[in-house]
Amino acid sequence: MAQQVKATEHEQHHPIGVYLRVWGLLFFLSILSYLVDYFEVQELAKRFLVGTFGLMKAGLIVSYFMHMRFERLSLIYAIVLPPLLLMTLLGILAAEGDNTAWLRQLFFR
Repeated sequence: MAQQVKATEHEQHHPIGVYLRVWGLLFFLSILSYLVDYFEVQELAKRFLVGTFGLMKAGLIVSYFMHMRFERLSLIYAIVLPPLLLMTLLGILAAEGDNTAWLRQLFFR
């Protein structure tokens, strides 16, 4: 009996209000995403805003519903750092690709 009590002492129970607030924020971000499309925002701004809202929603889902907010820092780094590194490398590749395309247009026209 004493072992069962010790096992339940270490469990974390988060109040339902936290999850309801996060759900409300996700709902609000979804509404903002749809309003960007409804008001016919310029294409580049629309892509940026919808992408930003999507990343914010993904961060909330991972943080609260997948309980990453309560995990150890090393586990968070294992989840967050690889996508950041990938985005950095893709940015470098995109810049290099633009440079190559510009040079081709300059010399092969």
